[in-house]
Order: sequence, then structure tokens, then C-alpha cells
Amino acid sequence: MKEPKRLFDFPYYQLEKYPQQKALVTKFNGTWEATSTQEYIDKANALSRALIKMGVKPNDKIAIISMTNRTEWNICDIGIMQTGAQDVPIYPTISEEEYEYVLNHSESIYCFASCKEVYDKVQKIRNNVPSLKEVYTFDEIKGAKNWKEILEDGKDDSNQNEVESRKDAITEDDLATLIYTSGTTGKPKGVMLSHKNIASNSIFSADRLPIELGKSKALSFLPVCHIYERMILYMYQYCGVEINFAESLETISDNLKEVKPDVMTAVPRLLEKVYDKIYGKGAELTGIKKKLFFWAIDLGLKYEPYGQNGWWYETKLKLANKLIFSKWREALGGNLKAIASGSAALQPRLARVFNAAQIPVMEGYGLTETSPVVSVNDMRDHGFKIGTVGKPLKETEVKIAEDGEILIKGPQVMCGYYKNQEQTDEVLKNGYFHTGDIGEIDKDGFLKITDRKKEMFKTSGGKYVAPQVLENAMKQSRFIDQIMVVGEGEKMPAALIQPDFEFLKEWGNKKGKNIPSDPTEMVKNEAVIKRIQKEIDFYNERFGKWEKVKKFELTPEVWSIEGGHLTPTMKMKRKVIKEKFKNLYDKIYEHSGD
Repeated sequence: MKEPKRLFDFPYYQLEKYPQQKALVTKFNGTWEATSTQEYIDKANALSRALIKMGVKPNDKIAIISMTNRTEWNICDIGIMQTGAQDVPIYPTISEEEYEYVLNHSESIYCFASCKEVYDKVQKIRNNVPSLKEVYTFDEIKGAKNWKEILEDGKDDSNQNEVESRKDAITEDDLATLIYTSGTTGKPKGVMLSHKNIASNSIFSADRLPIELGKSKALSFLPVCHIYERMILYMYQYCGVEINFAESLETISDNLKEVKPDVMTAVPRLLEKVYDKIYGKGAELTGIKKKLFFWAIDLGLKYEPYGQNGWWYETKLKLANKLIFSKWREALGGNLKAIASGSAALQPRLARVFNAAQIPVMEGYGLTETSPVVSVNDMRDHGFKIGTVGKPLKETEVKIAEDGEILIKGPQVMCGYYKNQEQTDEVLKNGYFHTGDIGEIDKDGFLKITDRKKEMFKTSGGKYVAPQVLENAMKQSRFIDQIMVVGEGEKMPAALIQPDFEFLKEWGNKKGKNIPSDPTEMVKNEAVIKRIQKEIDFYNERFGKWEKVKKFELTPEVWSIEGGHLTPTMKMKRKVIKEKFKNLYDKIYEHSGD
């Protein structure tokens, strides 16, 4: 069989090249249950046959909403696409209003829901979605139709020839899926990705994966409704990798020990948590053990790849690996050959310490609109450089515009935004996708992301935060004169606040509180801090959990044009403000001169 060109070709390619007894493995009621490659294909075909009988036509839309990654998701994905319909994966924890918007905008006719929580949310807005005919669930839920009814109906294979002719009619340039991006500024946008967009990305990304074809295991837990993990799942199928789905984020450490994977994906936030947990355990040690632990970490933080630190460093590192880091590897299952980190910026210290510990964390870069990978690091052939997102994939052209914006041309660039020509034209110009990120390419061809053109940022958990929306809300408070929300690449959003000193003085007098008039003293005053916390809590109410301002620090000086904090048109100079109050920023995130 030739290289897969359409997404539903991947399981068939696997069947021919590396048939697996355990192609997809999910834990049901405490037991790992495996689905073979053949069974995967058989069930997908049964689903396609039944959907055709149910009246599904090419270019219809079918939503899939799942709280966890599981075998059923993949079967539905292939089964839907084989009919010429497109699937619309929806992020499970968004609000009911957003469910309603996405289901209506995509005009989804059916919906697969994983569990009671998702099912109930869909039911609440179901009457507001005229296109939706029926909802099927993966879990057995009282009163709900179950997806097994569709599989049962598809057992009759008399219309398999119809499935085959539908498949034959689909080309690699046809639309495969609609992925709605986090709508923190306005409504979510439906990114249209073709079979070629994602299939090429899976095949070219596979070149960067240092695993044994047909003989490796993966643990999958990042949400498959995002293109990153989904593309990776096709790549695993292409490489004959046994895919094990973690039960949940909470059980990852147990699942790692059970599965002992060779490869997995992660977001920086997860790696931070792993590191913090290890660090915390090390801090509890005493005596020589504690000394050794922190000696190893200090060594790890100085790590450079390819023996650049010289033989004496490498000798010490060998010892650190034997005494300390070997335990870290065991905690992650003991077999990891690669962790692909994406979705947000990875702190260089984490890249150093994990790679020093022989846990290869390779950072990449991409967007939903680029299916997603643009570039990625690879330990082999000197393809790894800390502080960069690696070299571009095959057939991917990365160009830096005059204003520093990263422009992309390649087979992975989306077809456009669904039903939105205007926004499509804003980002797709002269054959290039305009990313909105600022970067540079160094002399060795490595891409480095230096800033965001737009002010929107991602936390290390990969969640988008739109600072202006938060700032505009919180500036309504009489106590707050200026506020800048920070948190790019950090574990949570926080804020630097210049209080309204005049108003605070009045408030203090009125309330009979002894508030110092000197701003330097005022910002340290307990009553002032408590009162501003109350304001923040009040405005936080209207925002999602991931975008709430978790901490803040008050600045003692007034932000002004003269002071360099503001532009002549009174816009905040974000970089300048962050630099001026670096000590407060570091205090918020407890950075120790990283």
C-alpha cells in the first residue's frame, strides 16, 4: 500500500505494514481492553454502513465530544470520514453556550457524547440546535441512545460497496474535519483541515520520532479534540505504535508505570508539575541524600546537548544519572525515548534538566491552522537546540516578515475558516499563513519564537488567555487605575496592578482605616491588598477557570507616558512594564533567577 493520503487510510496502512493485536487500548472498569488493527477497521466499517443507512451524506457534519481519549473516539473518527462526512470534535469542558454555538455553526446532524456529564450539557441546549437529529453516548446512560446500537445496525454488510464508493470519491484535498479554536476573543473559529493537511503533517512529523517502527508503545492523554494529539494518533498508527489511552490526567503517574510507554506528548504545564513533584520530594530528603539530589539538579540546569560542556561535566552527569536521575526515569515508566512538548512555550530550564536526566523532551511549534506542526526538535543529527522549537518539517517554508511575524507555507496550512471568508483573508495572504507570532531563524536553521504579535497568550497548560478582556473588566474597579495581565508560558494568569492611590486614600479615610499616603508604603498595606483582592475575586467570577487572575502584585509608581510605561496614545508597553517590575513578576511566579 502507498503512503496514506486520506486520514481513514492510516488503519489500513497499519494493517498491511505493522498489524497490531493491541492497536488501541482503553481501560474499562479497571481492565485494559485492547482492540486489534483488524477489529478497529471492522468496527469503523460497521459504523460507516450504519451512518449511510441513517441518511448521512458527504459533507454532513457529526460532532464528537469526549471527556477522555478512548478507543470509541478513533472508531467514530474513521467511520464518519469514510462516508465523506466531516467530524467536528468539541472540547468537552467549554460552556453549554459554546456547545450550542459550535453545533449550530457547523450544522452538526448527529453527536457522539462520551459520558453523562457531556450528554447532560448537550441535552440542555439540544432544542436550540435545529440540525441535531440524535445524540449517542459511549457510556451506558439511562434514557440515552448508545453508540453500540449503531454498530449493531452496521453488522449487516450488504451496503459495504456504498462505503467503498464513497471512500473512492474522497481525495486528499477534500475537507476532513472542522476544529473550533478557543474563542477567548469573540466566537470560536472553525478551522477547516483537509486530509492532506493532517496526513502530510503526521508522515513528516514521524521523521522526527526516535522509536522502533511496529514495536513501540505510546500513552495518549492530551485532549484528542485538539489537532496536536489527534495528528499524533494518526502518526502512531502510521508507525505501528500501540496506543494506550490514559484514564485521566489524575491517573497519569499510575498509567505510566502500567504502560511503560516509549513515547508520549505533553504540554509544559504537565512537565512543570512532574518537575515540581520531584523537586518537592527531593526537598524532604535529609543529609547526604539531599545534598546529592540538589547537586544533580544544579548539574542538570547547566545541560547542553552533544557534550558541549566537555568531558568533566559528562563524567559528573553519568554519576548523577546513576544515583539520582535513574529514579526519575523509573517514575515515568522507565522506557521513554521521546516526549514531544507543544501547545505553549517550554521553559529552557525544564528542557535542560529533563534531557540531562535522559528523558528526551523535544519542543515543537505549531497552530491549529497548521495541522499543527511547523517545526520540532529532534535529538538525532544535531537537530536539537535548547530555547528553540527546532527546524521546520519537510516541505515547510518558514519566512520571517519585515515586522518579525512568522509566515508559513506548506501542505499543512489550513483551507480557511469555515463560513468566514473575511477572517480567512486576514491570515492567508500570497500563499502564506500569517501566524501572529514573532520569531527568528538562527544561522543553523532553528526557529525561535520571541514574542506574540497579538497580545493573546497561552499558559503552560496550553490554555489561551486574552489579557485585554480581563484588563478591561477589572479596570472598571474604582480601586484599580492600571492593570496588566501576565502569564505567557506560566502555570496561571496573574496581574501587575497600579492602584488608584487617590481613591484608596479617600476610601481609607471614610472607613477609618489608617492608610499611609506614600504609595511605596500603601502598596504593602494589608487592608489595601485585601480590598483589591476582593475586587479581583468579584471580576474573576465571569471568567473561565483557566483565565482567572490567580495572584497579583501592586506597583508603587504611577504608570505614565513620561515614565515610559505607556505609548503616546496611552497604550501599555507590555514588555517595558514587565521589565520595570521584573522583581514583582518573579515574586508572583516564584522564579529564582531562572
